[in-house]
Amino acid sequence: MDNPPYTFPARSNQLFPHHNYEHLKEEHEIGVVPPGATVSSTVISMHPYQPPPRDHIIWSIFSTLYVNFCCLGFMALVFSFKARDRKVVGDHSGASSYGSTAKCLNIMALVLSLLLLILIIILVATGVIAVTQAMHPGD
Repeated sequence: MDNPPYTFPARSNQLFPHHNYEHLKEEHEIGVVPPGATVSSTVISMHPYQPPPRDHIIWSIFSTLYVNFCCLGFMALVFSFKARDRKVVGDHSGASSYGSTAKCLNIMALVLSLLLLILIIILVATGVIAVTQAMHPGD
């Protein structure tokens, strides 16, 4: 185990060493066309920005987990996945079609589940009232 001791390089007193870099000339006359010269131009056609179609996947997941009335939430989730696949491929019209179908299915699942919840509340409330009246007929 005869390891020679490591010697550190000598340290200079300068914080930043001086290097001989070449200074570049600044050109201020960029774009000056001499008289009589022909100028060519490039035309770039740009389409207006269209936001990517929405796939409503988060809403579909919540519809599937919480408000899955007649499997409408699951169907909305399937259409959301299809919309996301179409969006990844680049088919924006197919993605918007599947996304709007998922949105409609989510709305239907939400409305039908709310109606079912309201119906259950009404039935429980009227059932409780009917039971209390049947137990105390003299009041």
